[in-house]
Amino acid sequence: MAVKGADTIFRWQPPQAGFTLPAVKPSPPPAEPIPNVLAERYASPAMQEIWSAHGRILLERDFWIAVMKAQRDLGVAIPAEAIKDYERVRDDVSLDRIKERERVTLHDVKARLEEFSDLAKRQFIHLGLTSRDLTENVEQLQVARGLKLVQFKAVAALNLLAKRAAEFRDVMLTGRTHNVPAQPTTLGKRLAMFGQELLLAHGRLEDLIARYPVRGLKGAVGTQLDQLTLLGGDTDKVDQLEGRILKHLGFKAKFEAVGQVYPRSLDFDTVTALHQVGAAAASCATTLRLMAGAGLLTEGFQEGQVGSSAMPHKVNARNCERVCGFSTILSGYVTMTAGLAGHQWNEGDVSCSVVRRVALPDAFYAIDGLLETYLTVLRQLEAFPAAIAAENQRNLPFLATTTILMEAVKNGAGRETAHEAIKEHALAAAKALRNGGPASPKSSAAASDASLLDRLAADKRIGLGKKKLTEVLAESERFVGAAPHQVDSFVASVEPLVKKQKGAADYRPGKLL
Repeated sequence: MAVKGADTIFRWQPPQAGFTLPAVKPSPPPAEPIPNVLAERYASPAMQEIWSAHGRILLERDFWIAVMKAQRDLGVAIPAEAIKDYERVRDDVSLDRIKERERVTLHDVKARLEEFSDLAKRQFIHLGLTSRDLTENVEQLQVARGLKLVQFKAVAALNLLAKRAAEFRDVMLTGRTHNVPAQPTTLGKRLAMFGQELLLAHGRLEDLIARYPVRGLKGAVGTQLDQLTLLGGDTDKVDQLEGRILKHLGFKAKFEAVGQVYPRSLDFDTVTALHQVGAAAASCATTLRLMAGAGLLTEGFQEGQVGSSAMPHKVNARNCERVCGFSTILSGYVTMTAGLAGHQWNEGDVSCSVVRRVALPDAFYAIDGLLETYLTVLRQLEAFPAAIAAENQRNLPFLATTTILMEAVKNGAGRETAHEAIKEHALAAAKALRNGGPASPKSSAAASDASLLDRLAADKRIGLGKKKLTEVLAESERFVGAAPHQVDSFVASVEPLVKKQKGAADYRPGKLL
């Protein structure tokens, strides 16, 4: 195996006595930035903009300007012309210049502060602020905007789930527990079942958005000392200043008593809410993958699409697989933020910084990519009724055994006695079917059905004749129970959410999926 270094190529051999690797010069830095795959390949432009470096700097500059205006109104000597100078250069953002400054300061906030002030040729921003007064509030604004975008797409997914559930409301399907045929259900009910999980996750998301508290202007250790000094010791003015900033950020709730950083358990709260949304989609995607493998449906296959480079017949459920992959990624960020929760030192430290720089934006990129993919699946999903019907036929009357049990009980049989008898005959008939047929050399599903019916009809413990059993099996609609009604209930619960979330019903995924 040839191994290539920066400017040395050598043939690998098992280490020998005295063996040393040849010296290899370190590779120069890449000519282009290494991309964030989650952001560039999967996340939508809207989510990219919320968490982009350029977008963040604009949010910071808006924050600085809002603080200046509030401080001036409350008596701090900041010239109106200075504020205008900052506003004039607000959009002049050079990431390269800021990186150059950071290489000197080794402090990202100081680099961005100096850049903005030098552009304006003023020094009035950041008065009485610490770095965390800037970064905590701006990051929380990004989180809040990200949560609202996720909420929008979750409602869009609920809308599609409701529509597809209604479409397949009455399509009888072999319901499975432990992935083994159990009782009939409907395809619509199966989709509504997963929709219910997403509905629960949406409720958690909605609650988090409503109560999400911002840190506000609290200073180095949370005492607001510098703002209090700047405003002449007037606590009312300090409260007014913070109130103005909360209004600028768009938050209704704030932390009253907090240190240099807000509790990192709030980040855990945020990421677990995202994971809960993703888990609902992944549960559905997992089952759709199983159904696609059985030939019961497809997640969609576009003209020109290739399922496998080697096997032309392959129609893979790759989007559903991707949804499950995103859910796994989110699980990792749950673990990362869980590691920060409960580890705050005194009034704060920066050991959380490197974790949060990765976990927060990437968790939002992951859930955004997941929802974009899930929406594509729900929109393109196609069922194969004939294949579904064939599976039902193959599994009847085994799927009806619980209904037969209830009919036997109604006819006077003991529940446990009838259960044991039905189990005995069902297992025997199933074994015969798997071995090639129950009683005759000519194996068929119909023969196995007749065998099970004959077995049940002849057993006095059950107390139901063949005529009654045949009548029970003929009433296939009854086997699905209240599944259609439950679909209707789910659809009704989604409708007000869609009506409230303007534009969600018409949203189309923007990525090539």
